[in-house]
Amino acid sequence: MSFTIYPAIDMRGGKCVRLVQGDYNQETVYGDSPFDMAKKFADEGAEWIHMVDLDGAKEGSRINDEFVIAVAEKLDAKVQIGGGIRSKEDIEHYLSRGVDRVIIGSIAVSNTELVMEWLAEYGDKIAIGLDAKDGYVATHGWMETSSLRAVDLGRELAEAGAETFIFTDIATDGMLSGPNVEAVVDLAKQTGKSVIASGGISSLEDLKKLKQYENQGVSGAICGKSLYTGKFTVGEAINEVKTC
Repeated sequence: MSFTIYPAIDMRGGKCVRLVQGDYNQETVYGDSPFDMAKKFADEGAEWIHMVDLDGAKEGSRINDEFVIAVAEKLDAKVQIGGGIRSKEDIEHYLSRGVDRVIIGSIAVSNTELVMEWLAEYGDKIAIGLDAKDGYVATHGWMETSSLRAVDLGRELAEAGAETFIFTDIATDGMLSGPNVEAVVDLAKQTGKSVIASGGISSLEDLKKLKQYENQGVSGAICGKSLYTGKFTVGEAINEVKTC
């Protein structure tokens, strides 16, 4: 396992945006072209691009998929996409067009058995997105909070074949306050699987802290606002985790 940097492109209305703690009313636009942003990240050395269809997450259907497919087809970087993926048709739509991994979020709570069937069929092409508020899984673009603990759902889906989890502590997302390292490491220990940290990363020091737990299953970090506000570049992040 190598520790991977995932630059994030969150899409809303065809633009690159960032939200604060998932709040659609606290949006900053950082670019008019998701493809151009992805190309910039890839040119800086990104091996993966993390893309989120915020409109899709809210509406429950694919909305910004054309931008995702353009990146997957035209750039060398691998692509993972989340937001609005609710059916097998959605999964096939992306995987058949060059996307490397789809992220399943809300439906993992509302229809766990169906997601288990998908895991049996698609294996590591599926990542499970566990977005937590006070330890409980949030769904539907973070607008609802379930009664299910993230670690409990993680264990259940790991047993069903999930190999990769993306853990977001909503309290830290977009805040540049540092990631919830303890929760990320705990999920990796509880599931015995690969966990990608998301939310709150504000400095190269945060990446160093996460990288320390690489041998315990923390396999990477999603960087969003830290890149857009110039805290560091993709290249600097990659060099940092290679040398520390």
